[in-house]
Parts: sequence; C-alpha cells; structure tokens
Amino acid sequence: MGSVIASGWRGRKALVKVGYGCNENCTFCHTAEVRHIDGASTEVVAKIHRAKQLGHGMVVFSGGEPTIRAELMEWASLTARLGMDVGLVTNGLVLAYPDKVEALIERRLRYVYMSLHGVGRIHDRLVRSEAWEAAYRAVQNLSGRGLDLTINCVVTQQNVEHLIPLVDALLPFPDLRLKFSMVQPKGGGKRLFDAITPRVSDVADRAARAIRHGQEQVAKRSAAGPTFGHDGIPHCLLPGLEPLYDDLKTHRFATMCDIGEPDFFPVDEALNVQPEDVCGGCPKRGPCPGLFRGYAEQFGTSEIRAPEPAPRSNSFTYTFEAQIATDAGEAHCPLRDGEHGIIPWDRGRELFVRNRAESGYRIARFRSDTRDFADVEIARTKHALGQLYLDVSRKPAPDDFARDLRPLRRSTLCDGCTHRETCTGMFEPALDDDPFTRDDARVRDVLRALEGDVLDLGCGEGPYEDVWAPRALCGHVRYVGVDPHADLDALRARWPWATLVRGEGETFVVDRTFDHALILRSWNHLADPTGVVRRVVDALRVGGSLLVVDNVAFGLARTRAQTSVAHRGPARFEHYRNDDADRAARTIESATDSIALRERHDVGPGTANQWLLRYEKR
Repeated sequence: MGSVIASGWRGRKALVKVGYGCNENCTFCHTAEVRHIDGASTEVVAKIHRAKQLGHGMVVFSGGEPTIRAELMEWASLTARLGMDVGLVTNGLVLAYPDKVEALIERRLRYVYMSLHGVGRIHDRLVRSEAWEAAYRAVQNLSGRGLDLTINCVVTQQNVEHLIPLVDALLPFPDLRLKFSMVQPKGGGKRLFDAITPRVSDVADRAARAIRHGQEQVAKRSAAGPTFGHDGIPHCLLPGLEPLYDDLKTHRFATMCDIGEPDFFPVDEALNVQPEDVCGGCPKRGPCPGLFRGYAEQFGTSEIRAPEPAPRSNSFTYTFEAQIATDAGEAHCPLRDGEHGIIPWDRGRELFVRNRAESGYRIARFRSDTRDFADVEIARTKHALGQLYLDVSRKPAPDDFARDLRPLRRSTLCDGCTHRETCTGMFEPALDDDPFTRDDARVRDVLRALEGDVLDLGCGEGPYEDVWAPRALCGHVRYVGVDPHADLDALRARWPWATLVRGEGETFVVDRTFDHALILRSWNHLADPTGVVRRVVDALRVGGSLLVVDNVAFGLARTRAQTSVAHRGPARFEHYRNDDADRAARTIESATDSIALRERHDVGPGTANQWLLRYEKR
C-alpha cells in the first residue's frame, strides 16, 4: 500500500449525530420517531477518529440534542487533541450556563448552529417547552466570543406571521446570522404535515419581509448588525435575496453520519426536487434547493416560476486538496482497498487522479465546491458524459482546448469493480489523446462541402479561416457572418471576401434567403433559441441545411494557484445554457416542422465536449 500524506486541508466539517434524545419536543423534529435511541460513546469516539482520517478540520456534534450527553466534554477534548475544531447543532438550553460555554470554547468550540423559532411564547409553543428565556441567554453567552454563530428559525404555520419580532430581538448581536428555513416534511414535520406546513410561497414572502426589515434596521443604526439567510425556499420566490442562501454546503459540511451507519456519507440533495420542465435550464439551479420532495408530493410544483434567461457558467473547477499516496502499486486502489473507503466521497464533487511516478503511482484528491451547477449536473458531467480535463495552462480561462487541456478518463482500476456505479471513481490523464481536434474534424468536413449563400450566426473571430478563405475566393460560397461582440473591423481586414454584420442572433434582420445556416458554438449564447431557429429556417431555401454545433459544460482539475488566478480573472458568464445535443434537438424540432435531421453526434466518455446536429430543410 502506498504511503499516505497528511492533508493540510482544514476547512471542512463532519457532522456526527450522537443520539436522538432531546430536552425539547419540537413539533417538526426530524427525529421524532427515534428519540429513544442514543449512540454509544465508543461509536462517537470512532467517528471522531474517522473524521480526522478523512482530513476534516472540524467535527460538529448534533442529535437530538448533543449538549445533554454527559460525554460531550470528553468528545470535544478528543477532537481538539486530534487538531480539529468543535461545532454544535443545538437548541442552546445548556449553553445558557456561562461555564459550559467557557469550557467548550477552551476545547476549541468555533461553530454553533442554534435553533430559535420566535420570541417568547411563539418559540415555546413550537418546541413544546418553556425554553425561550434560556435560549436567549445562550445567544447572549455565545455572541462576542469569536464564534461562527447561526440562529436557525424553522418557519411553520404557527410562526410564519411572527418573524419580524425575532429579527428585532436579535438586532443587538452583530456577529450572528439569522436564517429562516422552510419546515421539512421529515419526522414530526411529516407526521404533522397538514397542521404545521405553510405554502412555500407564503414562507418566501414573510421571510423576505423579515430579512429586508432586518437589513433596513441595521442600516439605520449605522453599526454592525446581524446578517441574514434562508434555506429550503426556491430562489425564484426570493428575487434579489438569492445570494443569502444558506445550507450545509455553504457551511462547508462535506460529510455526515447517523447513529449506526458504518461510515460518513457525503452531504447531498436527495430529499429535494427541481422539476426538469421548469428548472432544467434555470441559471439559479446550482445553489437553489428547489422543493422538498414531500412538499411537492402534497402541493405539487406550480409555485415554482420559470426562470428569466440569464448568463451562467459553462465550466467548474476541481481544486487540488491533498496528495493521498506517492507510491501506490499498479493494482492498488486506496478507495476500494485502503483506508479512504468508497462511501465518504461525493460521487460528483470529489475527484481522485492517478499519475504514474518513478516509485509507483501518485494519487491526488480534488474537490469542486461550485454552486454554479447542481449536484446532479456535476455528477452527469463527470460520469455519464466523461467531460473532465486537467488544466495544463496557466491561463485564467483556457482558450485553446487542444493545447490547454488533457482529458481525464476512468482508470482501468475501475474495470469490473463492483463499486463502479456508486464510487466517485479513479481517473487518469489521457496524455496522448486530443479529442478536440478529432471531433472538430467532422465540422470542418461539413463546412468544406457547402456551396452557395452561407449565414454564420456567431462568427466570432473567424476560427475556420483556412476553410472559408479558399472556398470564398473561388466563388464556391458567399459568406455572411453575424456577431454582437467580435472585433469585426479586424476580421474585415483579414476577410475582404466576407460580408460581416454586427448584431444579435435574436434581432439580426434576415432580409434574404440562404442555402446554409450555421450556429457554431453560439447556440448556448442565444437567449431565445426557439425564435432564432424559426427565423433562420424561414430564411433557408428548400434543400438547404442548418448546422448547429456547441459544447456541454466540463470540469477542470486545477492547482490551488490556478483556481485563485481563474477566480481573479476577467472572464464573465456568456452562456445562457449548457445544452447537450438531445436538449438542443428538442428545442429545434419543437420550433419548426420544416426540417429533417440528417446527422447527429453526441457527447460521451472518450469524446470532446462538442456535439453536432445537421438538418435539411424539406
């Protein structure tokens, strides 16, 4: 087995459930059915050690209520001795005692996520205990201690009209974040669904009012004040407040573990739904929680609003985190055979890359924390489409893919492995493969065969000059290029044989007919592709062709320095979508029935990220 290198990566949290017993009885409690179950102390201790082994920087104890466990100080001491910080998910009652807070801070308590669901009797009714005064004292004890402090208010039918008083009560505490969370249909929330669950659109409205009220009050005071967040509410219902989204991932939780589970599991979004017909092309899909599955089953999805077109990213970054082995054997997989294990690693967001070295194989771990893409989009890009690349450039944004990027392919270690469909996988660079040049050769072949009048929507800087110039100079094609952003004056100087027009695909006046129309790597830049297709096809002569070529999103493995440079770079979002051939074909074929598909090339493992659709006008 290869040697394991200690990780310097300290930022992520591991959530450890220590038991489900609690000194409150919340109406919406997630663990209402299992409150009698507590984890053995030996199990919690083992999980603390496992969190260290996995490279986490903090262990966060949760329940039930972790502060009622007599072993809490021992667990916190052990966590601190192992070099990790301590966090709590708590109702705060025990933290009303200053000596308890002091003892925990001495044991590296750095993070508290505390429940508070209203002021006075509103809170007490929801937790079914006389708890408000103690909970508020806990806030007083925790504030000003340098903690990462979040106060979470679960919004139900019983408190949805009482959020602003809670904001006012917490205004004196400038270092906390007040978060409003839609009640989840889980445990007590599921059993009492009809009695406690408000419509999510009502929650969005009241939460937005409360957040804006708080922001206004902080601004009036001209002093530091609490910040605000929300969770469990679709972003289309909170226009202008989307950046305040706050969930386990924004809190840097990587894994979690319930009582009795054999290992940590990645934090996921399995209990949320984003209906594809509405959310599929939404630029806000990545960070948006959508709807809770149980809520959608009861109320449907009609409250979600179709998104307005907006630019989004067409790539995401996996950043290097740790070298986990330097001399692994040719047949050794540290996930399948070693201490790292299969289960803790997110199938989409984690990336393991193996490179041959003199003494064996080096294996590095990367991770993507992007919220530009949803988990399902990342996993599909990685596994179903196979669009992962090692960035060998030093550019903020690669612009010559054949030179700048090396494909990452699934390792032969994964062949025949029983865990292949559930594991995050092992990947290796395909150093001698250039899928970009290979796949673009077909585009060039199609262009060389064109005759007559050609309309090129999104001509850019003229990437196919070696094809067009000889064809145009010989009179085989009469070329019209349209682009809203390119330096057309420079292009005119190079292409005196071309007609070049500045304009958007959606508004360019098509005042003549053409034999062929091209939308080459500009499809995903169109705000209204349906309208563009109708106008372009109307301008085609019978027997003419429409060629559409574009790219799906891709993942880039980068060093920390590369990631830093990329994030500081001048690149801006220009894509309205990241369609694959299937989604583009559905749009095109629903826009007009006067064309027939003649050729299609899809993206998949082993190809570049470029797809092709070629139609003929009937």
